[in-house]
Amino acid sequence: IPDFKMEKHLIDRRVEQLETEGVTFHYNTNVGVDMAAKQLAEDHDALIICGGSEVPRDLPVDGREFDGVHFAMDFLPQQNRRVGQEPIGDIAPILAEDKHVIVIGGGDTGSDCIGTSFRQGAVSVTQLEIMPMPPEKENKGLTWPDWPLKMRTSTSQEEGAIRDFSVMTTGIKGEDGRVTAITCTKVDETMQAIAGSDFELKADLILLAMGFIHPVHEGMLDELSLERDGRGNVAADTATYQTSDANIFACGDMRRGQSLVVWAIREGRQCAREVDLALMGETRLPR
Repeated sequence: IPDFKMEKHLIDRRVEQLETEGVTFHYNTNVGVDMAAKQLAEDHDALIICGGSEVPRDLPVDGREFDGVHFAMDFLPQQNRRVGQEPIGDIAPILAEDKHVIVIGGGDTGSDCIGTSFRQGAVSVTQLEIMPMPPEKENKGLTWPDWPLKMRTSTSQEEGAIRDFSVMTTGIKGEDGRVTAITCTKVDETMQAIAGSDFELKADLILLAMGFIHPVHEGMLDELSLERDGRGNVAADTATYQTSDANIFACGDMRRGQSLVVWAIREGRQCAREVDLALMGETRLPR
């Protein structure tokens, strides 16, 4: 999350609150890489895995390999470290300064890329979304759990981004190994290409913000050998949140896939209750 949306002193304040409540944090520790996941599970009566859905959806088109095409989550953390005056590490910097930027994906991550690109000095920012343009007003007859579709504009988009809908990327062009343009076509309501609608946009930097498909398998999950569902998430139900290992529980994006923070909060609370019940035989925590 960029600092222009949430300054990090707010996180520091929440961490301090949690530490006061008795939570112990171990930083810079990648379970399954820096320490053995199985040993962690053996040393504790219960283990809750609640990491994010971090494997990004890729763009399988010709030219994807050109320099200047990056996942959003390779771009955004660098800027957070710059703002926090932290080293970005031994990686090549990704910057939008003086560049024509294309953001593929219309969600929150795409909006974060837009705002960050403008702050870095991008010449232009264009956001491409494969879904059709939503209506200006929602359908009042729609009921829960259906999401009322309507045109929404984020603060980052208001800063000057060009937005185009019903667009599918068909290829990426480049010279001397660097991206120079992106080729696209318009699609109909069935996501099929519309004949004669092809077009090309100048591009110096392409940021892929098309969502995430499942948690990282390498490391912790492979080591724990937990069962997964058909989408690659850790298999666990919402009655007990137990995985294929009775002492290991999963909740949030780790279990349900990419979702909203309200679901993470709900599942975290319910999972805590089920762990308390499993360990103590009873619980007073709310469901």
